[in-house]
Amino acid sequence: MSVKWGLIGASTIARQFMIDAIRAQADGAIAAVMSSNPERAAAYARENGIPAAVSNLDALLGSDINAVYISTTNELHLEQALAAIKAGKHVLCEKPLALTSDDARRMVVAAKAAGIVLGTNHHLRNAGAHRAVREAIAAGRIGQPIAARVFHAVYLPENLQGWRIARPEAGGGVVLDITVHDADTLRFVLGDDPVEVSAFTQSAGMAAGGLEDGAMCIWRFESGLIAQSHEGFTTRFADTGFEVHGSQGSLIARNVMTQKPVGSVLLRTASGEEELSSDRENLYVRSVRRFHAAIRGEGQPSATGEDGIWSLAAAEAALQSANSGRAVKIDPKLGSMN
Repeated sequence: MSVKWGLIGASTIARQFMIDAIRAQADGAIAAVMSSNPERAAAYARENGIPAAVSNLDALLGSDINAVYISTTNELHLEQALAAIKAGKHVLCEKPLALTSDDARRMVVAAKAAGIVLGTNHHLRNAGAHRAVREAIAAGRIGQPIAARVFHAVYLPENLQGWRIARPEAGGGVVLDITVHDADTLRFVLGDDPVEVSAFTQSAGMAAGGLEDGAMCIWRFESGLIAQSHEGFTTRFADTGFEVHGSQGSLIARNVMTQKPVGSVLLRTASGEEELSSDRENLYVRSVRRFHAAIRGEGQPSATGEDGIWSLAAAEAALQSANSGRAVKIDPKLGSMN
C-alpha cells in the first residue's frame, strides 16, 4: 500500500527535512500542501514539486491522501489533528502535540477510537547516537544509571525566530520548543519516566511577550536517577551533548542534539575508553519509515501519541515550576491511556 501524504503547514521543517524523507520511501508520495495563505501554498507547492496546493483543511482532508504531517504553529495542532483523525487520515504531528497535555490526551483517545496511527515527531529518537546510548544502558554497560545531563542550548536562527520568541498564544518559548525534546530524549534513552522537575527560566534578550528563551531543569526519575538539562535559544557558541553516568561507567555523547545524523558516543569504564559505533541514517527518513510500518500494522511510530503526552506534561511541569519557584510532580500514570 502506498502512503499519500498531505502537508498541513507550508513549513521550513517540512521543506528542509520531511519532504525528502517521505520521498525516500518506496511507498511514499506527497499529494498536496495546505497553508491558510493561498499564495504561500501555491508558491510552496511549485518550489517543492507538490502536485496540489489548498488553503483550507476540508479541501485537503477531502482528497485521496491517507496521512498528514502537521507542522503548523502549536496552537493549531489539536483542531487539525482531530479533523484529520475524524476524516480517517493517519497523523504525524510535530511536537508539542498541543498546548496542554489534556488536549494531547484528547488527540490520543480520538486516534485510538478511530483506529488511526498517531505519531509525535520527536526526531531525536531516530538518531543512531541516541539509540547507541540507549542500547548500552539496556545492556548494563554502565551498571545502574545514577545521573544524566543534557546540553541543548543553541542559537535559534533568524528564519525560525518569529512566533517562537514573540507569541505566547501560539505556544512559543524554549520550553515548549526544546525542553519537550529533552524530556522525551531522557525517557527514551534511560527507559525511565520523570516524576518531578524543578526549573528556572530566563529571558536573555531574544524572547518577548513574557516568553522564556532559556531554561535549566533538574529532573527526578522513577528509578531515583536525577538529570539536568539546559535549553536555550541564545547561546551562539555552545556545543550540544548528552551524558549518562552509572555505577560502572559513563556514556558521553557529543554534538548529538541535532537534526543531522552526526556526533560521537564514548563509553568510559574501568577498562578505559571506547567509541561506540552508531548508524548515520537520516533521522527523518527513519521516522517516516517507522510511521509507514505502523500504518501497515507493523510496530509503532518512533514516538507515539502517548510519548507526546509525556513530553508535553513534563514541559508543562517545568513551566509550572519556573513560575511557582517550587518542584512540581509529573504524574507517572500519564503514560497509561487505559
